[in-house]
Amino acid sequence: MSTATRVVPIPVLGRHNINAYLLLGRRPVVIDAGTPGSGRKIHDAIAAHGVDPADLSLIVLTHGHIDHFGSAAELSRLTGAPVAGHVADLGPFRTGRVREPYLPTGPMGRLMARNAKLHARAEPVEPEVLLRGETDLSEFGIEARVMPTPGHTAGSVSVLTGRGDLVAGDLIAGSFMGLVPGRPANPPFHDDPVGNLASLRRMLDLGPARLHVGHGGPLEPGRVRQWAAREERRLARRRAAGRLLARGAED
Repeated sequence: MSTATRVVPIPVLGRHNINAYLLLGRRPVVIDAGTPGSGRKIHDAIAAHGVDPADLSLIVLTHGHIDHFGSAAELSRLTGAPVAGHVADLGPFRTGRVREPYLPTGPMGRLMARNAKLHARAEPVEPEVLLRGETDLSEFGIEARVMPTPGHTAGSVSVLTGRGDLVAGDLIAGSFMGLVPGRPANPPFHDDPVGNLASLRRMLDLGPARLHVGHGGPLEPGRVRQWAAREERRLARRRAAGRLLARGAED
């Protein structure tokens, strides 16, 4: 008998500035591991929701940025759970260093790119579960699929539950890192803005009920579709003006 998967946010920084997520089904799964030094905080938040952290079956990393995989090695040690990550982001995971330079999506990204914490080295982590294509997570105890959503980074993934919750990492964000509730926006950086928008549209075509993001509270798909249409026009203007940056193929 299947058990519907429930999505529980775990704030890592502020109320919604940086989020991890606890997915509850037959067994618990965590999505993302926050910044370096957050492992114990995430571990204790899991326990606070009535879940034994030792029961955790998997830690899924949505991509190779330090605010999403920074405590993966620590959290894996604390819980005994294996880590899953996409093969295209193995470089950052294995070295603990983000591919640089960051490519800002706007003024906030240009400001944040000067923050020394974003250029720090996290503890490296070796994913035991290597993700490539779409991956069913039922063997780990939840009714959900990992969906490749490249663009933010080459190895970005999202997780779509059977109930239609899309845990989207940095596919999209809340405005001003979640400070404006319900308003979609770009996160501060994308390696490939056009590719990311294409991934977002593919996920919207699957009809998610809501989107849970790395920065901000849940987003309604209708508002995200409207934002995506505006973003497509903005990117077209930037392309026409020769101002559209994207990271070339790496590794």
